[in-house]
Amino acid sequence: MANALCYLETSFRRFPDRCAVTDDSRSYSYAEFYRLSRRIGTGLARLTGPKQGVGVFLEKNADAVAAFFGIQWAGCFYSVLNTELPGPRLNQIAAQLGQAVIVTCRELLAQAEEIFPGQSLVCLEELAEIPEDDTALAAIQARAIDTDPLYVNFTSGSTGVPKGFVVSSRSVLDFIGCFTELFGITEGDVIANQAPFDFDVSVKDIYSAMKAGATLAVVPRRLFSVPTELMDFLCEKKATTLIWAVSALCLITGFHALDYRTPETIQKILFSGEVMPLRALKEFRKHLPDVTYVNLYGPTEITCNCTYHILEENRDYAAGIPIGIPFPNEDVFLLDGENRLITGQETEGEICVRGTALALGYYRCPEQNAAHFTQNPLNPNYPERVYRTGDLGRYNDRGELVFSGRKDFQIKYMGHRIELEEIEREMNAIAGVDRACCVFDEKRGRLKGFYTGAIDQGELHTIMKQTLPGFMVPGILRQVEAMPLNKNGKIDRKALAAMAGGR
Repeated sequence: MANALCYLETSFRRFPDRCAVTDDSRSYSYAEFYRLSRRIGTGLARLTGPKQGVGVFLEKNADAVAAFFGIQWAGCFYSVLNTELPGPRLNQIAAQLGQAVIVTCRELLAQAEEIFPGQSLVCLEELAEIPEDDTALAAIQARAIDTDPLYVNFTSGSTGVPKGFVVSSRSVLDFIGCFTELFGITEGDVIANQAPFDFDVSVKDIYSAMKAGATLAVVPRRLFSVPTELMDFLCEKKATTLIWAVSALCLITGFHALDYRTPETIQKILFSGEVMPLRALKEFRKHLPDVTYVNLYGPTEITCNCTYHILEENRDYAAGIPIGIPFPNEDVFLLDGENRLITGQETEGEICVRGTALALGYYRCPEQNAAHFTQNPLNPNYPERVYRTGDLGRYNDRGELVFSGRKDFQIKYMGHRIELEEIEREMNAIAGVDRACCVFDEKRGRLKGFYTGAIDQGELHTIMKQTLPGFMVPGILRQVEAMPLNKNGKIDRKALAAMAGGR
């Protein structure tokens, strides 16, 4: 097979009775999961054509994972419509997808009808009852190739409209093959999934489990509000592998959840999304000293990650944890402002990536493609795409890559990539706001919004929650008499950050 269904097919043949996917209320063996996904695929194939986008409006659970594979059986690609996002935001994403079929469930059907008027909705329960059509599915897969899209994830966009990036099956197969081998993920692992399914960290969870024949344990969202129950879940499921966002790991240490109960079966903790605070790392190492810890780096446009650093037990990371060295079959390099290759130590440049793992590009967004997926300036001889991340990096005295910051106003917050300009645009559109500016306090890990105008801070916060995801709403909103300006007459963001003081 030319797509990730080869993982499922192989693991189903090898381990039919082993648990494939579990959550807090259901579990599927590989045999059950395989049959369920094929029934879903058969039903979807009757509703849409190959290479079409299918929205998934389901809670984060085992059934949603089955939907992802069912969509692949139908020859389509999926896009997760996170049920926690505000309705207007979800409607924007669906509009970007076009007239796509949206998979939901009976419990969410009324909500889906309200959010997605005019869209074709189908309940998972109905699809699950349709008998497999082996002939139809085989015919679809016979036409599939590995450059077909697998999924489209949507992130914050500087224009105020979420931007989607398209990842092919080839990119996922190439990355996951390296990922599972490099970190020793096998059929004996239980991978505890933390990340929302519209966040590409979850791609590593889902497809690593399927590739290895391991168990994917989907952690319910609500448990991240109850750290003791979260620890109970990890212990009861005998989790061995955590591929988590830094913010989720910090939640555990912040609530001292490891003092309550330590999941002793954990062997590997891989983290990404933000800089890991050394205090949190120390806390984990105190309770789980024999675990392998790995720092992962990479924008979503290069299929999850492009570099890694396996932490050394006795090394002092006071100067920061490096993002490390490239994954196999990925070339990661630095370019200066004149597009010249940087090889020396401590010289800052833009992190660029080439290789199979690059996404196909942005969905219906040619301007973004032209800006970020460009011809390799080091290669004038033949067409070769590189992705310009917008991240800045340098090499330390060990030859390891170190993250330095951003070229633009894009940030990583709570594991999500956010365009500050989009937040500002939403703020400026609200009645009672004359002018707005958003800054990120990296030291304290806080998103702060400043504005001039008559609207009350509380009212502004309430309105913003109705249009933006929770992680994009500044935790601190501050009304100011006037915006500080620099010598060029632009808003002085550093001065604004200083105005917030230690808050």
